[in-house]
Amino acid sequence: MLSRVAENLYWMARYLERTENMARLINATTLLLLDLPPGARFGWEILLQVAGVGELYRKHCGPPEETRIMRFLIADERNPGAVLSCIHQARENSRTFRDVLPAEFWERIHALFLFGRDHASAAANRHDRYAFLNELIAQRHALAGLLLGSMSQDTADQFVKLGSNMDRADMTTRIVDVTTAVILPQHDSLREAVGESLWIGVLRAMSAFEIYRHHISAQVCSNQVVDFLLKNDRFPRTVKHCLSEMEVALALLPNSDGPLDTVRRARKRLDALRLDDLSPAPLHEDLDQAQKDLSAIHHAIHQEYFDPLAQHRTPDPQWTAIC
Repeated sequence: MLSRVAENLYWMARYLERTENMARLINATTLLLLDLPPGARFGWEILLQVAGVGELYRKHCGPPEETRIMRFLIADERNPGAVLSCIHQARENSRTFRDVLPAEFWERIHALFLFGRDHASAAANRHDRYAFLNELIAQRHALAGLLLGSMSQDTADQFVKLGSNMDRADMTTRIVDVTTAVILPQHDSLREAVGESLWIGVLRAMSAFEIYRHHISAQVCSNQVVDFLLKNDRFPRTVKHCLSEMEVALALLPNSDGPLDTVRRARKRLDALRLDDLSPAPLHEDLDQAQKDLSAIHHAIHQEYFDPLAQHRTPDPQWTAIC
């Protein structure tokens, strides 16, 4: 496989995953803000922090306000992380390797792009926005199911898995980091109730609420939720599960010793985390390290497989064959 094709597969998967993550996050935040009592400081600008586009928003849009933030996160072309920008990038990446994917995939990803473009104006209204984003999520799931059921389990599939799990793990660390920094009401009983609502919203955003209650506890406790989202090895959206999936994918690729070592170091560091204290400062340091580890994994993958100047690796017949 050509390195260019591998990189496009990887980024296509990342952009599709990011599309779903942002749609889920926006909908969950909308529902959460409707239920929060006075005294809880949790506003729309939290979404800008999670997406890492706070400075970009302030540069182009000014003070945080719901309608402007929604438009920026969903449809603003100046935001490379906007939902429509991610769909566009996923579609453009998929253009270059249409012979590697099922024929229906291009039709469906193009249909997703057209749907997003034609209905983006729904971002202004909460009810319409919720339905619009849910439809985007459903169409994204149809694409994922098509790949799962129709794509050959070969080199191309491994790069799709690497991209999906990389972006999924990154978003999970961002969500946990920002949520633990939310300022809760001072009154103990109100603080506990708001904290529970906050973490229920996070679990629902990740489709993890029922799984958490079934496997961990019927009561939603912040420490247990954070431990679950970071270290549970069964739920697909936890950081540990994503690292495990990346390790499996890399083990099936040639010349993977460097990236594999980087993934295993990240897993070892994650396993060593103690989550007894959820004070924002120390936990932020741990999550910042987790994000640095993910960045190191991405760099190792890029250097080994996508960098045309990296000539140190031993040629592999499966790798050098032209698609």
